[in-house]
Amino acid sequence: MKPRLALAKKPGPGFELQSLGGTQLKKKASIVMTFILPTLLLYLSMVIYPVIRSFLGGFYQWDGLGKPVFIGLDNYVNLFQDKDFFTANLNGLKFAAVLVIYQIGFGTLIALLLVSHRIKYKRFFKNAFFIPVVLSVTVVCQLWLTIYNGHHGLLNLIFERLGSDFRQDWLGNPRTSIWAVALVNAWQFMGYHMLLFYSAVHGIPDYYFEAARLDGASTVQAHLKVTLPLLQETYKVSFVMAITGGLKAFEHMAIMTGGGPGTATFTPTYFMYRAAFRLGEFGYASSSVVILVLECLLFTILINQLIARERIVL
Repeated sequence: MKPRLALAKKPGPGFELQSLGGTQLKKKASIVMTFILPTLLLYLSMVIYPVIRSFLGGFYQWDGLGKPVFIGLDNYVNLFQDKDFFTANLNGLKFAAVLVIYQIGFGTLIALLLVSHRIKYKRFFKNAFFIPVVLSVTVVCQLWLTIYNGHHGLLNLIFERLGSDFRQDWLGNPRTSIWAVALVNAWQFMGYHMLLFYSAVHGIPDYYFEAARLDGASTVQAHLKVTLPLLQETYKVSFVMAITGGLKAFEHMAIMTGGGPGTATFTPTYFMYRAAFRLGEFGYASSSVVILVLECLLFTILINQLIARERIVL
């Protein structure tokens, strides 16, 4: 009986990958880790570690100097019984609403106008809208403090020149102060969102608009049916930045109102600042930080679920 000859199997792509596996893959992995490791260490030390410390600090009563005393969930129980905490969160949502409407609404409108071939001096307008973004927050706040001044501010002067007797202490009135401060933040950083939308529109292939025009769509219809659906990923980023930015807002009210009048311009971050650095309750402040992180995480998840790539249909 003749012995059967063993047929040599033709090596497939898997064989090539396995032969390349060992040394080369390890070498590539080491190169990748070399570049990732510095950023990863920075992220862990500047973001993850403070969050963990804040989470653990929420279980202690600590004045920042003495020995921490473990009190369990007492800080969280007191937090949800604190009227100022709910006021701060409500103000944070108001702040976020102003940012969403102004920054995303006006940012979209201006970006769509600037991509039009009928608009001249586009570079001038782009720079003009972006200049406030690069200005110092302190400079911007001082500018708007002058505009909002209840006696000789620009807004009241405009009403006076129009012949109206209407006067308003925009920052001293509890009903208008949070909206006034939020408008300053929205005005300063609207140009950033505008450039995001402007760049995203330029990234859309021209044949989409040509097909829309061949179908008889007007410019407005083309933007509604083509441009806006294709900007969903950009909107996702902008919504996350605007909403979390409203909840985390601090600098503008710290400079313009100091949280006042009363608690009218308290936000979650200002509530945390007051608890830690004015009242000396670092454990209580840490518990509010944990809630703020969870709120930002919750809104981020909701936005990612509501604006999902697979739901974009042209």
